[in-house]
Amino acid sequence: MTWDWGAVADFMPYFWDGLLVTLQILVSGSLISFALGLVWALLMRAPTRWVTWPVGAVTEFVRNTPLLVQLFFLFYVLPEWGITFSALTTGVFAIGLHYSTYTMQVYRAGIEAVPVGQWEAATALNLPLRRTWTVVILPQAVRRVVPALGNYVISMLKDTPLLMAITVLEMLGQARLFAQQNFQFTEPLTVIGVAFIVISYLASLALRALERRLVH
Repeated sequence: MTWDWGAVADFMPYFWDGLLVTLQILVSGSLISFALGLVWALLMRAPTRWVTWPVGAVTEFVRNTPLLVQLFFLFYVLPEWGITFSALTTGVFAIGLHYSTYTMQVYRAGIEAVPVGQWEAATALNLPLRRTWTVVILPQAVRRVVPALGNYVISMLKDTPLLMAITVLEMLGQARLFAQQNFQFTEPLTVIGVAFIVISYLASLALRALERRLVH
């Protein structure tokens, strides 16, 4: 077996297309998971079981079923009910929904870590509940959970190849397409393997920088 730099050069247009799709999935999926996870966490603190029980059941179901099964369900089953989205939209929503059930737990831990004195101070100042959350509690909670949220971003990155199962051509999908067309597997798979390592490393550096900024 010999390494073919010509194959690498030929693969690069495929790679850039796949990289763009991968980053779209990662950014959009992260935003969905962060926003929806916070919604789940706040709903789980509702004073009535009529809210907490359904939310808990839904999030447990999503967290304990494989992401691939959820992808297949959203992409192949929902159209039978008249609900149809593009493969990319379905993949982004699925990965965001799946990881929102994990970020929910992260937010919940961050909220519970806020000292009781902060709640008491907000009550003593007669702050409305909305301002208590937006000004006092959530800023402190989010600052505590940034590292954990960042770890899930990296996990989402590593799960983006699953979207190839519903025809989304992210990096692995493009590598597979190139390999099948040119019967060269070593070069494209090596390139995307290195790309995943580099992106994960850069993401971890950005996370550390953000963490230091929030601490200071």
